[in-house]
Amino acid sequence: MSLQIGDRAPAFKAVDQNGKTIVLSDFAGKKLVLYFYPKDDTPGCTAEACDLRDNYKRFQNEGYAILGVSPDSPKKHIKFIEKYSLPFDLLADEDHAVCLAYGVWVEKSMYGRKYMGVARTTFVIGENGIIENIIEKVDTKAHAAQLLS
Repeated sequence: MSLQIGDRAPAFKAVDQNGKTIVLSDFAGKKLVLYFYPKDDTPGCTAEACDLRDNYKRFQNEGYAILGVSPDSPKKHIKFIEKYSLPFDLLADEDHAVCLAYGVWVEKSMYGRKYMGVARTTFVIGENGIIENIIEKVDTKAHAAQLLS
């Protein structure tokens, strides 16, 4: 069953790039952009992260926190954050628990080969923990505009 706008966001618990445990309830009373992406430092994921970085002040002004989630390790996340000066935390979902809870760990296919991976998807979660928006067709170069429009 996939999540819909109006559903309660699934609780999660994962470590960020610094090994600090982050849970959904840390964001109670705040709006959260929770974005899932396949892999650090790949062209699409870098474009998406940098677009969010470049518009970070706008998100803060609108009362949003931003949190990225991928199966990469905290160590890889640190490199990615430092390389591109990302101002937000990235969760290391190495066991795919957060991806599974949000229904974004899916079978993908490339060159006829099937494999499991992250479906690039963004959830906007309101102050009350309810999903306000879901973007499944992410424009990596203009993701902030998709979210702030």
